Amino acid sequence: MVNSGGPLQKFAGLKLAGTGRALPARAVSSAELDRLHGFDPGYLQSVTGVAKRYVCEAEDQIELARQAALKALDAAGLRPQDLDMIICASAVPYQPIPATAPAIQRALGIEDGTCFATDVNSTCLSFPVALHFASGLLQGGAYENILIVSSEIASRALAWKEAPAVAGLFGDGAAAAVLKRDDKAGIVASRFTTLSSGFEACGLASGGTRFDFHKEFELFSKHSLFMMDGKELFRLTARDFGTFVDRLLVIADTGKDEIDRVIAHQASPGALAHMTRLCAFRQEQVIDISAEVGNQVAASIPFVLDYAFEHDLVREGDRIMMLGTSAGVSFGGLVMDL
Repeated sequence: MVNSGGPLQKFAGLKLAGTGRALPARAVSSAELDRLHGFDPGYLQSVTGVAKRYVCEAEDQIELARQAALKALDAAGLRPQDLDMIICASAVPYQPIPATAPAIQRALGIEDGTCFATDVNSTCLSFPVALHFASGLLQGGAYENILIVSSEIASRALAWKEAPAVAGLFGDGAAAAVLKRDDKAGIVASRFTTLSSGFEACGLASGGTRFDFHKEFELFSKHSLFMMDGKELFRLTARDFGTFVDRLLVIADTGKDEIDRVIAHQASPGALAHMTRLCAFRQEQVIDISAEVGNQVAASIPFVLDYAFEHDLVREGDRIMMLGTSAGVSFGGLVMDL
């Protein structure tokens, strides 16, 4: 059994008052990328399972975040000025310093001193981790209206020559949720744990302090592209993820048949199919749109959540499970009543 890495707890008091998502204008098919990179026709879709993804051209990360945030606020019946906290839950920041959330606050036109804006980065698990933190803040009464927004431009820094089967998985997008305190809805159980033996299996190593731009330029340049060891990630997931999910369900005192929908990180069509088999979910429980949008990193989970609300796949009163894995390697999940 995987160590929990911390206390396991049950709590509630959180309502998703509104959600929203945003995509760049340009959709790029795998067939187009085959032609662009000189692959055989049909190659990229055959190895990734992704038919198309959206790629930023005129848009930037802050604009995507703003669009998703405004949709979530509109769904919640609130204005940007009603927010007292913004959490940017993205894997890759707009820039290393300062945090990305203040730029989102500025883009939303929120006045200085009326809102606290900060970042949470747990790569692909950033959104559920931010939900976990926000629940405690709402219950404590420190904040009333919290916006969580995940915005990713995942189409950059990809190793198309070295690892096209990895690069072809990713697409850009953003999604957001407005949270309010509620005594009926909320998180029933949460669990997060880290398998640090997989630290080197997935990452983008340059841009921080690991490699000195001036003294180690060749290393800095070499590690400025995203790399992933799919075999090692598969090994760790196959070994421990099923047990992790079973333990989360025990903590939630919930059977798999009581979960209305699984809102999972859209790592790839193949990864979602593997997770469904490994965890013994029914296929219809797991929402899979990865073939149409690709892996949007931290934006994947909230993007699927908003998609589920729009298409009436989830509704008030449902019990859902959010699940994912992230670089590091970490597993995370929430059981939540809507």
